[in-house]
Amino acid sequence: MSDAARPLEDLFVVSIEQAVAAPLCTVRLADAGARVVKIERPEGETARHYDSAVEGMSAYFVWLNRGKQSVALDLKAEEDLALLHRMVAQADVLVQNLAPGAIDRLGLSADVVAQKFPRLIAVNIVGYGQDTPYAAMRAYDMLVQAESGICAVTGTPETPCKIGVSAADIATGMNAHAAILEALLVRGRTGRGRIVEIAMFDGMADWMAVPLLHYEHAGRETGRYGLAHASIYPYRPYACRDGAVVVSIQQNSEWKRLCNIVLQRQDLFADERFATNAWRVANRTALDAEIEPVFAAIDCEEAIRRLGEAQIAWGRVSEMPDLPHHKALRRTEVELPDGKRIAMPTPAGRPEGFQTAPKVPALGADTDRIRSEFAV
Repeated sequence: MSDAARPLEDLFVVSIEQAVAAPLCTVRLADAGARVVKIERPEGETARHYDSAVEGMSAYFVWLNRGKQSVALDLKAEEDLALLHRMVAQADVLVQNLAPGAIDRLGLSADVVAQKFPRLIAVNIVGYGQDTPYAAMRAYDMLVQAESGICAVTGTPETPCKIGVSAADIATGMNAHAAILEALLVRGRTGRGRIVEIAMFDGMADWMAVPLLHYEHAGRETGRYGLAHASIYPYRPYACRDGAVVVSIQQNSEWKRLCNIVLQRQDLFADERFATNAWRVANRTALDAEIEPVFAAIDCEEAIRRLGEAQIAWGRVSEMPDLPHHKALRRTEVELPDGKRIAMPTPAGRPEGFQTAPKVPALGADTDRIRSEFAV
């Protein structure tokens, strides 16, 4: 791999991690060449046991732990805790997403880190801000989605839903990753590390900024519209004779082309009820009554041809069996502990072949090596 593909090659990361948020952060660091030592309980971290879908391993664990070293430690044992402290003393970055207060009990509180390890970048992933009344709350993905209001704007008018993947965890992991890179830049200038708190709720609340602004400044609650957009219209699937096509209109020039070329209804563009996006949103039911019959009378191929001619953005609603064959899907090989290789989606921003089959570690695969390397 080229140097450009390994910008973090000299970075040493210790992560006391479990589940999704922290492992997602550190797998991005490992992908970029960092040495990531994953601290696990002797029985293995939570995500190892979610399922056995991938050649007997958990799909979550395979997704998030390639390229790491696994060390199984009992951090209640004095010897193992001392080993952890020796590792942290040499680390550039410490990441943890333990239960509230657990990192303090391990002797790695913010005050201790600031005093003993001034160059260390310590990232504490929590559910809720530690200066809020929710500080001690345990937080899991769906709980945070529900608490933040994400579920209130997701689903159908009748049924609120969670997002179908671990959105709160993923957002938190990516926020932590960005915070580490920023802290590394600052340390490069000042020589000092940073203690960073990344709250899951903060990430989801940030995603809710537009519905919050609409509510506080316009007195409008964002509704649930299934696959239709809540505040841009028309932006939804329309059923054709043999399937459906998602149409996205972002500005009035596109609306004009949709009317003239795709719908072949110039009168719609002249209709004052649909003259602006705000009016189209307000009159979506009436607008759909005009648009739906046009698409229902043609097949998908013809709809796509017209949309292409009009330079209108469109897409299909893929089902799960469609994704493995999607022409835009890029793959990266990952090696399992038994030597088998599987294909994974390539993370965004990575060049093709950015790693040669990084390995998913067996539980404790590197424990002996680490004990020897960081012996007293």
